[in-house]
Amino acid sequence: MSADATAAAKSGGVQSLERGFAILETMADAGGVISLSQLASDADLPLPTIHRLVRTLVSLGYVRQEASRQYSLGPRLIRLGETTSRMLGRWARPHMEQLAHELGESVNLAMLDGDQVVYVGQVMASQNSMRMFTEVGRRVLPHSTGVGKAIMAGLDPDDVRALVGRTGMPARTQHTITTPDGLLEELQRTRERGYALDEGEQEVGVRCVAVAVPGVPQLLALSVSGPLPRMTDEFVERATGPLHAAARAIAAQMLGDA
Repeated sequence: MSADATAAAKSGGVQSLERGFAILETMADAGGVISLSQLASDADLPLPTIHRLVRTLVSLGYVRQEASRQYSLGPRLIRLGETTSRMLGRWARPHMEQLAHELGESVNLAMLDGDQVVYVGQVMASQNSMRMFTEVGRRVLPHSTGVGKAIMAGLDPDDVRALVGRTGMPARTQHTITTPDGLLEELQRTRERGYALDEGEQEVGVRCVAVAVPGVPQLLALSVSGPLPRMTDEFVERATGPLHAAARAIAAQMLGDA
């Protein structure tokens, strides 16, 4: 085989891998279920190519064919997603530890998984830290949390309305925002000031300041939380710079730039 042919073969192999992942990402963007023709259109690939790649993904369990003849993301992806979620906390931990040491309060990392926020990392500031609801693995609705608001501030308002329309907006405390209009107003304030606040909306007596982790594929947010008497406005003002710096460092770590 000539050098050109070898290079072409190698390129074709890599291209197939790239196309396979592009199909999975296109399906995820479509909500997880899509027709073959729509997949070909959205992925901008010929239908025969899509059919061949999808057939391979189906045989491996990463895609499944529904009774409607549409295709959906397959169950083998669950294991990969769960493992990656656990790894997020590990990758971020050095930056979270530095932040907790600098600010003296607990630090949390959370991601939007479907319509819920799940906590994937936590560093307690000290052995005497106040025990709060933010435990690794805990799932909560995003409207009543700082991390949820930090993430939703980057979403289209129509997507936010659709999300809370599916989940509802139950009041966790008397401070919880419980209307879509009220939430959208708060998200606008979040964008303007550059950080989100949870003013005792998830747990009475606990205040949280959070920022989104920028430029990463997964919707993530980093937060600092503690008892209200210590989480003063002055503390929040002091915390936002280090929070943003840590979020950027975590993004660089995830993207392989660190």
